[in-house]
Amino acid sequence: MARIHFVPAVLIASLVSSASNAATATGNFQVQINIQATCIVVSASDLNFGNAGVLSANVDSTSTISVQCTATTPYSIGLNQGVNGGSVTTRQMAGTGGLINYALFRDAGRTQNWGSTIATDTVAGIGSGAAQNYTVYGRVPPQTTPAPALYTDTITVTVTY
Repeated sequence: MARIHFVPAVLIASLVSSASNAATATGNFQVQINIQATCIVVSASDLNFGNAGVLSANVDSTSTISVQCTATTPYSIGLNQGVNGGSVTTRQMAGTGGLINYALFRDAGRTQNWGSTIATDTVAGIGSGAAQNYTVYGRVPPQTTPAPALYTDTITVTVTY
């Protein structure tokens, strides 16, 4: 029985000595990625003014635009006039009863129109590499109230970088 245990020990010793005599070679390779200046619109939440009756006072609401740009990339966020005519200063929601005027602003006081002319009525930023959120301040001003219906518009967000 002692011989049976001795044979595996001899085999193990010969394998260990063979491994210690093995040669190795090494090499290197590069790992890289080239980041290009880029921006994306991560999300743009709907702006819902809710339910209203007679439009005799301001109706205000907000939404959020989330933009992500590569670090140090300067950008501007613009909003177009929408799909129902109007302009970036007086947008319009359309429904079966006609049109409702509204406006979009860059500031909580609702004094700075949000349009699409860079360096005039857009919002500028510098990319951080992470998503950055911007609030859109909406207002339906007092106006002649059209017939009851759902009124909508679609705004396009453009990030220029």
